[in-house]
Amino acid sequence: VRDEYAEAQSALEEAESRLAELSETYAKYESALNKFRSMEIEMESELEELSQSVTDAKGTKKHWNACLASTREKYDVAAAEYAAARGDDVPEEENRLAFLSLSADELAAQFDDVEALSTEIAQLQGTIASMKPDMSALEAYKEKHAEYISKQEHLDTLTTERDTQRASHDELRKKRLHEFMAGFNVISLKLKELYQMITLGGDAELELIDSLDPFTEGIIFSVRPPKKSWKNIVNLSGGEKTLSSLALIFALHAYKPTPIYVMDEIDAALDFKNVSIIGHYIKDHVVGQNARNGSGGGASRCAQFIIISLRNNMFELSDRLVGIYKTQNTTKSITINPSAFPTSALTA
Repeated sequence: VRDEYAEAQSALEEAESRLAELSETYAKYESALNKFRSMEIEMESELEELSQSVTDAKGTKKHWNACLASTREKYDVAAAEYAAARGDDVPEEENRLAFLSLSADELAAQFDDVEALSTEIAQLQGTIASMKPDMSALEAYKEKHAEYISKQEHLDTLTTERDTQRASHDELRKKRLHEFMAGFNVISLKLKELYQMITLGGDAELELIDSLDPFTEGIIFSVRPPKKSWKNIVNLSGGEKTLSSLALIFALHAYKPTPIYVMDEIDAALDFKNVSIIGHYIKDHVVGQNARNGSGGGASRCAQFIIISLRNNMFELSDRLVGIYKTQNTTKSITINPSAFPTSALTA
C-alpha cells in the first residue's frame, strides 16, 4: 500500500506539475487572446466609423453635386443674360469667354451672390477631394482576424489537453483513495483482533480525522486497555504504548508482510506475562505461520525477526541466539542454536 501510495503520490505530483504548467501557458494565451479580442473590437469600431464616414461622404457628395449642378445652371443663366445684354449677334462661346473674363468687382456689380457661389463651389470641391477613406484598414483587420483564429485553435488544443490531464489527475486521486481505504479497513479490523488477543480483552481502533479526505488530517490511534477507558496512544504508559505499537505492526504485517524486522528491546517496558505473550505470538503466528505449510526449514517462513532483548523468556524462544559479552576489556559474541539442546538440558 505504501509503495502504491508513493507511486500514486508521485503520479499525482507529476500531474499537478503538468497541470500548473498548462494553466500558466493557458493564462498566457488567454491574455494574448484577450488582447487580440480588444484589438479586434477596436478595429471593428474603427471600420464601422470609416464605413459610416464613407456613407456620409457619399451623401454629402451627392448633395454638393446637386448644388454644383444648380450653380452651373445659375452660371449658364447669368452668362445668357450677359450675352443678351451685349446683343443677340454675339456667339454663345464668345459670351462664355467674355463672362469668364470679368473681374470679381464686375461680376459683383452684375450679380450680388456670385462671390458667395464661388466660395461655396470651392468648399464643395475641397470637401469632395478630401474624402479619401483608408481602405488598408480592411487588410489589417483580415490579418488580425486570421491571427485571432489561429490563437483560438491553439487555445482550444491547450484547453483539451488541460481537461485530459485534469481527468487523469482526478482518476489517480480516486484510485489512491479507494486503495487506501481498502487497506485501512483491513488493517483496522486486524488491529482490533490482535490487540484483543495480546492484551486478553482490550480494544483498539484506527479513526480517520477527516473521512472525506483522509490524506489531509491523518489518523487517530485510540486504545482501551483491559478494564480501563479509551485513551489516545500518547496518553498511555510505556508498556501499554509498546503493546499498542506491536499490535499495529503485526496488523500491517498481516496485510502486507515484510521479510525482515529489527527490534531493539521492545520488551523493556513489559512485565513477564506480556513478554511471554509477545514472544510466543512472534514465534507461532508471525515467524512460523507459513512454516507449518511448507516443506520444512526457514525458506517458507514469511518473516524474520532480529530482536535485541535482555529478557530470558523472550530470547529462549529464538531459533538462533547470539550472545554478546565482554571479557578482559574485549567484546565477544557467541552463537547458539537452542533447538540443538534437549529441553531437559535447558531446564537443568
